[in-house]
Amino acid sequence: MSHISRIKTRIVEKEFLLKALADLGYPVEEGDVSLNGFSVAKTPVEIKIPLRFSYPIGFRRNGETYEIVADWWGVRGVKRADFVNQVTQRYAYHATRARLEEQGFDLIEEVQEKGQIRLVLRRMAG
Repeated sequence: MSHISRIKTRIVEKEFLLKALADLGYPVEEGDVSLNGFSVAKTPVEIKIPLRFSYPIGFRRNGETYEIVADWWGVRGVKRADFVNQVTQRYAYHATRARLEEQGFDLIEEVQEKGQIRLVLRRMAG
């Protein structure tokens, strides 16, 4: 019986996903990699997060978005809801900053408090 779970996300850009994982301190393996779970054949993923004394967590593209793939029964030291929330927040941070910088905004101030990030930006009239 497979314990592999798939969690849908709104993550679409690999570049910002990798930056989010780096911000959170997760080492990654990319490419043609796979992860194992309890009595499960290998599951292919594009991005694998190896964890010590634990089953790994992976990401793979499913249509336009990435999904999180893991056997959460064997993942140690990482809570599923916390992981999803943290990765999603850091991904949104990088995607938002990139889009605003493309539109000519400059970051003036960044404040993090109570689990929220506030960005103050400015764009000079041109």
